[in-house]
Amino acid sequence: MFVKELAARSGIKKKTIDSYLGVHSYTPSVDAAFSIAQALGASVEYLMTGKESEKKRLLSSLPQDIQEIVRVLECLNVKDRQVVLTLANSLRNR
Repeated sequence: MFVKELAARSGIKKKTIDSYLGVHSYTPSVDAAFSIAQALGASVEYLMTGKESEKKRLLSSLPQDIQEIVRVLECLNVKDRQVVLTLANSLRNR
């Protein structure tokens, strides 16, 4: 991806991204790092360290449909996750 495209996707000026990538690079703010990571489809941890989190590595080892279930569950509040868990257990026990 070109820096110009990353700038458009992240909403961060090209000049600012160039300053992060230059020889005398600057560390982006948390907000900027988050925006850039989202635009790249990566985690902030990976963006800053070059290493994936253990959670991400474990998730990527699961089948695609289960990865999607986990992503959906992460968006739910505790009460709603409990409802889904109860439903899943009732389906398993039929």
